[in-house]
Amino acid sequence: MSAPSSVLGRIRWLALLALLAMGLSLVAWLGWRDYHRFERTPIGIEALVDFRPGMRLKDLADALEGNGARPVPWWQWRLLAERSGLADRLKAGEYRIDPAMTPGDVLAAIAAGRVVQHRVTIVEGMRFSELRVLLSGHPVLEQTLGGLPDTEVLARVGATEGHPEGLFLPDTYFFPRGFSDEELLKRAYWAQKKVLREAWEARAEDLPLADPYEALILASIIEKETGRAGERAEIGGVFVNRLRQGWRLQTDPTVIYGLGDRFDGNLRRVDLETDTEYNTYTRFGLPPTPIALPGRAAIEAACNPERTEHMFFVARGDGSHVFSKTLAEHNRAVARYQLGRP
Repeated sequence: MSAPSSVLGRIRWLALLALLAMGLSLVAWLGWRDYHRFERTPIGIEALVDFRPGMRLKDLADALEGNGARPVPWWQWRLLAERSGLADRLKAGEYRIDPAMTPGDVLAAIAAGRVVQHRVTIVEGMRFSELRVLLSGHPVLEQTLGGLPDTEVLARVGATEGHPEGLFLPDTYFFPRGFSDEELLKRAYWAQKKVLREAWEARAEDLPLADPYEALILASIIEKETGRAGERAEIGGVFVNRLRQGWRLQTDPTVIYGLGDRFDGNLRRVDLETDTEYNTYTRFGLPPTPIALPGRAAIEAACNPERTEHMFFVARGDGSHVFSKTLAEHNRAVARYQLGRP
């Protein structure tokens, strides 16, 4: 009886092994099927995920699940990363997850470093003090310049000028999370340098301007005088004519800048008669520095002003201006558009 009993035992053992193998195969098949479903199924959520340095794929899976994605075993992410060759190419950063993205799309975006781009817009005509307020209130920019004097800010960005006004190019700037206010100002400073250099190199002949900085000063005045693209070059032409003739520029925005915090929104005759280094009613030539941040168009208008015989202009009240050749014409325009006389 021992031999048959032994054979029966081996049969039972083999049957058990076969069942175990079948069970493992079934589990493997189910796992593989689940993995393929995971690989093909869109994430189904919209979220921002901060994939920080040192994070693992398990942390990524947890972050997605925390934002409402379907729970997925983290090893599926690891297997997908290994099979796609992206496991060692993932880059830290903030990423936008769209509902239609598959897990493979997510990993591809992280490997390509397609981080979320935030933005800030520096508006033409803004003052540097206003720019500092704008940057200090941005919810994403890293704040590193708070409380520093303007001179220290200029040193941080590598500026050689002693006054910050006008040195930063108005534009819309895009940047990833972790970008600092100092980095953004550096970008805007060197962008303005490039624009000014190119405009100066292509300037008109015989401009009554000594150097690019004087062109920047004139551009800032043009920027504050008009927001109309079609008028910038002509206003530049009027100011250039006045400089050539040795006339005072007599432009209100310079007076307002010289008043600083004393300006209450109402420019009075006494303000025009009170001398400051920025008062172009009491002083000849350009003020000592720009009075705002001029954009590319205003800089080009300063370097290539329109050739005109006009010596005066006055605001109509709708954002446009009336240009005049003679003082008599100008006085009639002032009477009509400023004083309301027929």
